[in-house]
Amino acid sequence: MSKRSVEVTADLVLRAYRHGLFPMAEGRSADRLFWLDPVKRGILPLDGFHLSRRLLRTVLSGTFEVTVDRNFPGTIAGCATPLPDRTETWINSQIERLFTELFRLGHAHSVEAWQDGTLVGGLYGVSLGGAFFGESMFSFARDASKVALVHLVARLRLGGYRLLDTQFVTAHLTQFGAEEIPRDSYKSKLTEALAAPAEWLADPGWDALATEFRRIAGKLPIP
Repeated sequence: MSKRSVEVTADLVLRAYRHGLFPMAEGRSADRLFWLDPVKRGILPLDGFHLSRRLLRTVLSGTFEVTVDRNFPGTIAGCATPLPDRTETWINSQIERLFTELFRLGHAHSVEAWQDGTLVGGLYGVSLGGAFFGESMFSFARDASKVALVHLVARLRLGGYRLLDTQFVTAHLTQFGAEEIPRDSYKSKLTEALAAPAEWLADPGWDALATEFRRIAGKLPIP
């Protein structure tokens, strides 16, 4: 007797995240998803984010126009685009469909970086309680994804979030303070974060953001 496969829905994805699991595909053309629950989990501590002076200047300079939730489909498509240092992607059509549905339901968000009206970088992820699950980022221009990440972290801090989950730790994320923690420690942090009364702040205002950027970089004291 064959086993019936369980349909992967947006609701199932949310329930999985609440239990510490997340979906991926083997590749862009894969027709199935699999669930991961790593022994070591990557996180980016919101109170220990490393923001260099150079990147702070770039963020404050207006080199990029940064928006939130303006073009979620374009952002996830950018993350799925092959690049010289990333020729394969785990984002298949099913992932795109599921996360676009989560965006429609208000659970997924994107941060976009633009130059001259063109989307040149960004990131997307899922928000539940005080936890943000970062999924992927892309950059077609120098510092575009980094600026988007700084904007994300500032919004999460201002909104009272407790956890920024990066799933894995890469060399790119290490420069910002990403670290690996054991699965049990992660799930303890996840439980606390899910219960936190956080708020997703799409537009907290430039003054609040600029102040938080400087605070993250250590230019202002923590109130």
